[in-house]
Amino acid sequence: MDFVSIRIITSDVARLVEFYERATGTQAIWATEDFAEIKTAGATLAIASTRTVALFAPGSARPADNHSVITEFLVDDVDRVHQNLTGFVTDFVNGPTTMPWGNRSLLFRDPDGNLVNFFTPVTPEAIEKFAR
Repeated sequence: MDFVSIRIITSDVARLVEFYERATGTQAIWATEDFAEIKTAGATLAIASTRTVALFAPGSARPADNHSVITEFLVDDVDRVHQNLTGFVTDFVNGPTTMPWGNRSLLFRDPDGNLVNFFTPVTPEAIEKFAR
């Protein structure tokens, strides 16, 4: 089994896609006006309209209601990314901080309030773990 994507349900696909395109520097691939993907080397961030929920199970997902999942992106230099996002991201939860497990992390919220973590491994163990 391979983990391939995470999907965010939103009431405004265009707004959220534009946010993630700018934050990641990656152009989205649109399938329909209700579904787009931000593809990276390791996984895909899918962004879908509330209208798609009914295709799975009506009422099973609600937009802007996430309180437990953090979407994470590995970046080369989290401090530089923080500088680039300042003035664009409006809700930084935590500036770049070195975590006990060896990653330097930047935590912020997307326009729907979902937590996003951009991180860079900084200890030898973390660097080895995420070696590309």
